[in-house]
Amino acid sequence: MKKRKIYAALLFMSPIWAAQAEAKVAEHILANGLKVLVKEDHRSPVAVSQVWYKVGSSYEPGGITGASHMLEHMMFKGTDKHPMGEFSRIIAENGGEQNAFTGEDYTAYFQTMEASRLAVSFELEADRMRHLHLLPEELKKELQVVTEERRMRTDDNPQAKMGEHFAAMAYTNSPYKNPVIGWPADIANYTVEDLQAWYQRWYAPNNATLVVVGDVQAQAVFDLAEKYFAELKPSDIKPLKPQTEIEQLGVRKMTVKVPAKLPSLVMGYKVPSLTSASPEWEAYALEVLSGVLDGGNSARLSSGLVRGKQIAVSASAAYSLTTRLPALFELDATPAQGKTLQDLEKALKAEVTKLQQQLVSDDELQRIKAQVLASAVYERDSGFYQAMQLGMLETVGLGWQKADEYVAKVNAVTAQQVQEVARKYLIEDHLSIAYLDPQPIQTQAAAQQGAK
Repeated sequence: MKKRKIYAALLFMSPIWAAQAEAKVAEHILANGLKVLVKEDHRSPVAVSQVWYKVGSSYEPGGITGASHMLEHMMFKGTDKHPMGEFSRIIAENGGEQNAFTGEDYTAYFQTMEASRLAVSFELEADRMRHLHLLPEELKKELQVVTEERRMRTDDNPQAKMGEHFAAMAYTNSPYKNPVIGWPADIANYTVEDLQAWYQRWYAPNNATLVVVGDVQAQAVFDLAEKYFAELKPSDIKPLKPQTEIEQLGVRKMTVKVPAKLPSLVMGYKVPSLTSASPEWEAYALEVLSGVLDGGNSARLSSGLVRGKQIAVSASAAYSLTTRLPALFELDATPAQGKTLQDLEKALKAEVTKLQQQLVSDDELQRIKAQVLASAVYERDSGFYQAMQLGMLETVGLGWQKADEYVAKVNAVTAQQVQEVARKYLIEDHLSIAYLDPQPIQTQAAAQQGAK
């Protein structure tokens, strides 16, 4: 199953789940509000350290979209104690790796190091949590970097460009309508004052979760956290006002015309996540439903539309359990040669109708569950993804304890529940569709010739 995209210096799939009953999570909260989570994993002498802040693009008002992502870049620009370049140099000298990522609901920073070097990571992260330098000349440089990042990842990528316009149409007032990287005009007009206010508001111990997974002892990690983070002052962080998407009252469609080689389409239905599903099992049923459609080569989209009827050269489904706000259940596909977008849309809707009218067989349901759960268990081999699981669940408001429930909740999903969520949520009046109409791709030589 395809998952949500994250803008960052690093891209990866999310969310992930680790069914590791033998490894318990230990929790400690400092007096200043910083929550510390430790999961011991002694299979290799490595520790992953991640600091998660409860802020991302869904927190941003109009005019400063992308501020969270921009601040992520600026967090590597230095402090009084560690001038610019020192952070990365120190991590490298200690044999570590480091990076960061920004999503709709969070911003996170991480290091992977030999376990005995954990104090190095803590000292650096504690310093920049409250003492970051935000200088106009450095912002000017980084604006060029982010502008180029946007050009490469969105403006010059037909699928990403369509996805951005699609989200802006599918959501009416949810902040998920804005791109994580920000709109071009907002990026061009950031000021140091904008980022300083954002930093002061959200980058505080009482708005952060520190996660450590690896060859460590929990109490020793808590002691280190007290040593390096305890003196940081908390902020007065007021809860966000409700950001409830208004009801969609009919199908929405748009055509995106950009230079591209192939046409494609994306369809999105309004659905809840774990934070908003009522009853809760609906979110797990949507997770299984996504697996029925796109859970490997034997799933329905691949076996039916790609290899079977050969209507599509690719087709996938995407759903995330762990969005802070209600989101979309998405289907996207590219038609096979000789097939139209209308053929493809009809075929995708037929798959949805089949789910609504016919129960998934027991064999298919068990196969999908086994595949979903096997994928989750395999990912426990990565300390990074174990830490990411805990940090994400905690940051979106679900609580890290939800990780222990995943296997049982997925196993409990019935064919009737899969059918019920398909009937309740995958309906025409809550559907948005974007069509990519490919335009001629102008080569650099042709562009230069046309400019003469």
